[in-house]
Amino acid sequence: MAETNNEVVPNVNGGNDRYSYSKNSSFQRNAIQSAKELINKAIIEKFDLKILGSSNTFRVADLGCATGPNTFIAMQNIIDAIELKCQNQGVEESSQLLEFQVFFNDHVLNDFNELFKSLPPERRYFAAGVPGSFHGRVFPRESLHFVHSSYAAVQILSSVPKEVMDKDSRVWNKGRINYSHSSDEVVKCFEAQHVKDMENFLNARAEEVVLGGLMAFIFPARPDETLHSESFVNKTTTLLGSCLLDMANKGKISHEKLDALNIPVYFTSPQEFEKVVKQNGRFSIEIMESQDQEKPQPNVLSCTIRGGMGGMFKKHFGVEEELLDEVFDLFQKKLEEQSSLIYDSGYAINLFVLLKRVI
Repeated sequence: MAETNNEVVPNVNGGNDRYSYSKNSSFQRNAIQSAKELINKAIIEKFDLKILGSSNTFRVADLGCATGPNTFIAMQNIIDAIELKCQNQGVEESSQLLEFQVFFNDHVLNDFNELFKSLPPERRYFAAGVPGSFHGRVFPRESLHFVHSSYAAVQILSSVPKEVMDKDSRVWNKGRINYSHSSDEVVKCFEAQHVKDMENFLNARAEEVVLGGLMAFIFPARPDETLHSESFVNKTTTLLGSCLLDMANKGKISHEKLDALNIPVYFTSPQEFEKVVKQNGRFSIEIMESQDQEKPQPNVLSCTIRGGMGGMFKKHFGVEEELLDEVFDLFQKKLEEQSSLIYDSGYAINLFVLLKRVI
């Protein structure tokens, strides 16, 4: 993540060093691999080859692709499933003629150089990078047959709700980096931002995806009727916030800077997500399945979160790498000390959702 104009913008650690996203994203990769059979099912049962029309090019986009290698695994799973569908329908000759165009999309601050350097050399598709926020339009009208996003498009907000950043507001989220242990009013602000962002997201994709095209999402969620404070991902983020507060109390980072930091994420429930899609009306829910979410060991989880947030913390607080070492060493220690609170009692699920454009 990075910070621009007082807004936190999602952007993982680039490069290929010890704390880069590419070396610390096995947690997200496991979610993609767990969904492989659901992707196969989605394409075999729900994708109509007729929507390709006279074109011999299948176009797929990965939104929030980051720097690899996870995006390459996801894209190959989709291409394999399309080729299998062609063979199952007795159109193997057509599958041999079919060409694939993969669009890798992420925010402009993403390390696309690292992404392109690590592209699989034996890939069976033409690759293109598409910089820009997926909360708005980034592709031409009706240009995509399949959209994929894992751990990006659903839970990441376009911005932090302005009210929770306002010192004069009664919902100022002072001293916290997330919403899960805040007042109900703060939670409602994040929920409202999520609903607004998803409406904009679905409207944008409805313009870009062909009629009958599919969208597959894999994202961390919380079970229906579960409090935000009881979800595993929120418990870990709250604990990380306590580490930053410890650093502020020691004078190593600014309290003012800490008060100005809120991570722009919201973890929805299946019921909430279904409601947003139905209210939008431009997509049907074809598949919605809950899967157990991995709970990485403290050392792995610490490195995973550092790979996703370390750069944002470094820039926001204006600190050196050594202080990040201290923060995340403390975070790992607290994860180990509070294992029963974080690991045993935290609800952890991933949702796999398949949408079809109907209007």
